[in-house]
Amino acid sequence: QVQLVESGGGLAQPGGSLRLSCVASGFTFSRYAMSWARQAPGKGLEWVTGIYSDGSDTAYADSVKGRFTISRDNAKNTLYLQMNNLRPEDTALYYCAKSFDSLSYRIQSSRGQGTQVTVSS
Repeated sequence: QVQLVESGGGLAQPGGSLRLSCVASGFTFSRYAMSWARQAPGKGLEWVTGIYSDGSDTAYADSVKGRFTISRDNAKNTLYLQMNNLRPEDTALYYCAKSFDSLSYRIQSSRGQGTQVTVSS
């Protein structure tokens, strides 16, 4: 059974930073591309960033490019999202997601419960 447990969310000031983590279990983490998505209040789900199973390639939505960094530690079955220079429009529920294969980081087959990020002064 796939389990994805996010943590690290909270309240940050504009310009501040947060680091999200996602611990995966129930599948062979190192074989699958992973991603982060978010959903702001009253809006649809937005894909934020993704990474190949071996970490050799990443991609970002234009809205976060240059500010967010995705990474993974396959030995620890953990996915990370470093968020810098946060903006109020980054406020959302952030989800960790597993793909169908090792490369398709824009496709999500399973998601966690999410961790809330609020950016406000």
